[in-house]
Amino acid sequence: MIKINENFEKIEASYLFSTVAKKVAEFQKNNLDKKIIKLGIGDVTRPLPKVCINAMKKAADEMGDAATFRGYGPEQGYDFLRNAIVENEYKDLGIEADEIFVSDGAKCDCGNIVDLFAKDNKVAVTDPVYPVYVDTNVMSGRTGKYKDGKYEGLIYMPMTEENNFKPELPKEVPDIIYLCFPNNPTGAVLTKEELKVWVDYAKENKSIILFDAAYCAFISEPNIPKSIYEVEGAKDVAIEFKSYSKTAGFTGVRCGYAVIPKTVLGYDDEGKKVELNKLWNRRQCTKFNGTPYITQRGAEAIYTEEGQKEIKENIDYYKENAKIILEGLKEIGIKAYGGVNSPYVWLKTPNNMKSWDFFDMLLEKANVVGTPGEGFGPSGEGYFRLTAFGTKENTIEAMERIKKNLK
Repeated sequence: MIKINENFEKIEASYLFSTVAKKVAEFQKNNLDKKIIKLGIGDVTRPLPKVCINAMKKAADEMGDAATFRGYGPEQGYDFLRNAIVENEYKDLGIEADEIFVSDGAKCDCGNIVDLFAKDNKVAVTDPVYPVYVDTNVMSGRTGKYKDGKYEGLIYMPMTEENNFKPELPKEVPDIIYLCFPNNPTGAVLTKEELKVWVDYAKENKSIILFDAAYCAFISEPNIPKSIYEVEGAKDVAIEFKSYSKTAGFTGVRCGYAVIPKTVLGYDDEGKKVELNKLWNRRQCTKFNGTPYITQRGAEAIYTEEGQKEIKENIDYYKENAKIILEGLKEIGIKAYGGVNSPYVWLKTPNNMKSWDFFDMLLEKANVVGTPGEGFGPSGEGYFRLTAFGTKENTIEAMERIKKNLK
């Protein structure tokens, strides 16, 4: 008899974004004449930078020539990309090329990293939270059952208006701490001083911080670190995840990387120190065949002068969309947060409306799609996420519809 991993049965029936997609598909089926504008899932709309396209075309040509053909590549990533990452992202931060692991995206890394940790580790997540952090730990057996909007055994760190959407140090000490800043979904950020508090806390308690910096390219205000390694001591307690999805439009190409300094340690049953860098390297060599060569050449092109120029143009485009959303909501008196250092706008639903009710109302009346805050955790109830990744034309039209229907 084949037995399943029963932890999968603890998970809510459907992943948040697939639930949104099903609801939208059902509405569209019954309203074929309606133009739906999607500002829900954080998928980009701007095309890939031309410099990346040209680099990938050249790489594809290489694959068609026996003299330059490449088969299996290094599971950790090609040196040309790892070196470019160090030079452009971590110069003067003490990160080395063999501490960079190229992958097919931050989502995969955030989900797969749990392979390194024992089942009895206590896990802390912000609330609201990107669902992948929670679901992958449920799958791994680190939680109890789902009850009243929470999983038993998981430490929730509320982020609300009262604390400016910045989590407070948990009273129960966790072994694993998930932080994402700029935050998905709230758009909040932490200053270097605020992040230092978490680094010191992790060092004091022999905890590890899993730091998702996928949206760091949107940071525009001073004193907001684009890497946790800008904070003194972070190299001893933090693993960082970054992605080219939102930075360069690689959502369909798939490329990102994890940074695991050799100074980040775990402990075995006897209390012996173990380098997590070595464990992740072993894991990748066993379970991952490496990111395609063509993709990595495209990612390398991001760091050219022309690549940086094109990326800035795209990011500025999305920032302008965020500004349009924020100003539109302000016009009709709806409280909104984020959208300055982040592509996400986190709004408070009017009249204390439940977030899924607001989703239905917005879809039916304005034909606009967003993401219900409750889907990100219990503290997300009463809030709603809109993304700035649509086209400018659709963003303007969506806000006109929202203002008309919610005035």
